Amino acid sequence: MSKVKYYYDSDTQSYRKIERRKGRRIGIVLLSILGSFLAGFLLLVIYLNIPQIVTPKEKALKRELQNMELQYGLLNKKMGQIQNVLANIEDRDNNIYRVYFEANPIPEEQRRAGFGGINRYKDLEGFDNSKLIIETSKRMDILTKQLVVQSKSLDEIASLAKEKESLLSSVPAIQPVKNVDLSRIASGYGWRTDPFTKVRKFHHGMDFSAPRGTPVYATGNGRIERADNRSTGYGNHIRVDHGYGYTSLYAHLYKYNVRVGQRVQRGDIIGYVGSTGRSQGPHLHYEIFKDDQRINPINFYYGNLSPEEFDKVLEKAQQENQSLD
Repeated sequence: MSKVKYYYDSDTQSYRKIERRKGRRIGIVLLSILGSFLAGFLLLVIYLNIPQIVTPKEKALKRELQNMELQYGLLNKKMGQIQNVLANIEDRDNNIYRVYFEANPIPEEQRRAGFGGINRYKDLEGFDNSKLIIETSKRMDILTKQLVVQSKSLDEIASLAKEKESLLSSVPAIQPVKNVDLSRIASGYGWRTDPFTKVRKFHHGMDFSAPRGTPVYATGNGRIERADNRSTGYGNHIRVDHGYGYTSLYAHLYKYNVRVGQRVQRGDIIGYVGSTGRSQGPHLHYEIFKDDQRINPINFYYGNLSPEEFDKVLEKAQQENQSLD
């Protein structure tokens, strides 16, 4: 409770109570507020002009923040380099590897597909460097997805390459008898004179003249499908199933060097030249089937002939002479 003050009135010769004026009271309040504001402003000016005192912990945190920004910058630079390398790999993958192995290119939209759904980076918002961190995280996620897509593509290419290697090893690609001087081709594929009837007849294979007992070689990797004499005219003969629709036949053999079901490699000796069955003399009759259709064997000697040698073989095979079977 505030004290009551009095003053002496000489006119009335008595003490009178001092009454505070309302306007004065308001003025005092306003003056106090103004004083407080001026004091605060003065203190703020002094604070801003005086060097702030930084604690060791604050200094360590500041250095850590600067280092983090530097590392994020370096990380983004490295990711840019990685993306350039990956783009080059993707280009070769689509335009070289997948073309060579007859695989469809991976669509660009599949390689660059983004991430749907909720905001994946919500937890990274609200910080001083949120933009930097979020952009880096986005680039890292996209790069990771691109690497996954490319990795799966290369796995597919590796599988196709393995299959291609198996195909190239299996398809007949050499002559069935050694032909160093290129003189053993007696008759080719096409219309020839039958040695027994002397009429023109279509000859479905190639005849290689050779002495009895000359080794006969498998022309590609495969499995022995038949090794018998139960096919009219062929005598002792062998059929090799190479897979991929290819079969090779070796007829008029003297004897076999394999059994049914056996796996053979290109260049393995599978039998020996003879003159069994419908044969005019010792020779090997050689045929190739593709999807059960006979095709010209002349197109399957690229494995051991130079272009010049192939031209000589082609010239001899095209002569319309008499076949030996």
